[in-house]
Amino acid sequence: MVAFQSVAQQKVPGTPAIGIAEQPAIEIRDLCVRYDSGVALEGVSCGIPTGSRVAIVGPNGAGKSTLLKAIVGLQKPNSGSIKLSGAVAYVPQRSQVDWRFPVTVADVVMMGRVGHLGFFRRPRRADRERVHEALKLVRLESLANRQIGQLSGGQQQRMFLARALTQEARILLLDEPLNGLDVAAQDDLFQILDHLCRQGVTALTAMHDLQLAARHFDRAILLNRRMVGFGSAAEIFTPARLIETYGSHLHLSLTRDGLLTVADTCCDGDHS
Repeated sequence: MVAFQSVAQQKVPGTPAIGIAEQPAIEIRDLCVRYDSGVALEGVSCGIPTGSRVAIVGPNGAGKSTLLKAIVGLQKPNSGSIKLSGAVAYVPQRSQVDWRFPVTVADVVMMGRVGHLGFFRRPRRADRERVHEALKLVRLESLANRQIGQLSGGQQQRMFLARALTQEARILLLDEPLNGLDVAAQDDLFQILDHLCRQGVTALTAMHDLQLAARHFDRAILLNRRMVGFGSAAEIFTPARLIETYGSHLHLSLTRDGLLTVADTCCDGDHS
């Protein structure tokens, strides 16, 4: 259990990312996804502004991973619509990757160039240069020939971001990228996301940490199978909405300063 000051009273730093436009990068209307076990998502609607950083937060089973998979096309919705304004790169949870697979960091990053390769489907000089530039940006150029299983958790996430860079995606979907990362690795990840968003890339990130969502993201989606709220942390991280989203997973209490203490008791990982 981790306690921290009320995120509803924290200031979301800075102004919206450069490149935010009126035309949304992702437009979701009345999205519904059902599994054999029941409803995973129901009536989800929102417009994600171009160039923004948006966190999806909610308890286990809330549908965070399902929402990302529906956007990227890995999960077919039962009803509703999703409109995208650019190419999408998807970074799954690290637990879903076979890190024993015999490929190098450069091999994985080059996979992002598949859609750009020429007739013979072989990397050209321009493709190799793009991979090198991406690895340099995420500070992995010295590890280009290392097998992916030998990387730390933070290095693995930076590798996937480099692949997204070579893919030239305008929409980036990340599923629990902060799980298992120390503070330094998290800061590295946020710095790269800041750089991408300044270039007009839209980042949608599933996560559990409400405090990090308030500090590092322009907006947040509170999700528990349906959308409880969408907006800045100051707007939607209110006691009523948080209790509605998390239920028994959340504890709220007043301090001497009148601030709320929030304890998120969710387990890591979201399998829906």
